[in-house]
Amino acid sequence: MPSVKEAAVNCQLFGAQGITIHPRPDERHITRKDVYELKPLITTEFNIEGYPSEDFLKMVIEVQADQVTLVPDNLSQLTSDHGWDTWGNLSFLKEVIFRLQENGIRTSIFVDPDIHAVEGAAEINTNCIELYTEPYASLYTIDHNKAIEPFVEAANLAAKLGMDVNAGHDLSLENLNYMYRKIPNLKEVSIGHALIADALYLGLETTIQKYLDCLK
Repeated sequence: MPSVKEAAVNCQLFGAQGITIHPRPDERHITRKDVYELKPLITTEFNIEGYPSEDFLKMVIEVQADQVTLVPDNLSQLTSDHGWDTWGNLSFLKEVIFRLQENGIRTSIFVDPDIHAVEGAAEINTNCIELYTEPYASLYTIDHNKAIEPFVEAANLAAKLGMDVNAGHDLSLENLNYMYRKIPNLKEVSIGHALIADALYLGLETTIQKYLDCLK
């Protein structure tokens, strides 16, 4: 308690357009068992985040995730807090992405809003990038325009290079709509902590509807 399976089913019932999970090696949030038990319950999109270790890759291929989002987290990290050095990991990521795509899985790479990193993402043939939005959220309350500028630039370049643009981390009811209006080609946002925190006060169904309203 609470049940991860029940939460996933209800999120979809209430309008969520996908379920994102991040099964870490220490299983502190999502366990391997959860991954397999959730698969038959996902009727929308099943997006699995994680560092592309051999165990992780075998698991996501076995359950046939719709999308896999690759993050550069090490074992000791509390949460994802930076994007990939795409050029420094070019051959490794290119091989991983080829393997996932060969198995019919769409790939997304977690990157900072950095032109050089976005160019590297295109070079490794990923389908999407996911912009790490904590810097945007931190600066948003101080200067909206300054906060969004590098993200707009990165998103525009990604689109020009043929990649879809996702976003995630610290997005909330306060800052989501502004990002969506400034980045009209934003395809997908993953929201966890803020959504659950809001749900404590508003209820899960109302909260999901409010987030969907931010994307109109």
